[in-house]
Amino acid sequence: MSLQQQIAANDVEWCRRERGDTVEFAVDFGRRGQASVDVVGDTVIVVAGDEQYEFELEREAQVSLSNGVLTVEVDR
Repeated sequence: MSLQQQIAANDVEWCRRERGDTVEFAVDFGRRGQASVDVVGDTVIVVAGDEQYEFELEREAQVSLSNGVLTVEVDR
């Protein structure tokens, strides 16, 4: 299941932004409690409260988590 499908099923806020040559996907896990992210190979694993989300990166991306907001940024 894609990240978009997982977050839609769990009523999590997200947005997609285009900035110059990059596309940014941001997911707000803030209200789910303490969140953490780990990247293992091409798999991103996010644990937020009692929920765990996993998704595959289709290409190289920058992944970060700050104040409960996961940001995935890829070049076009």
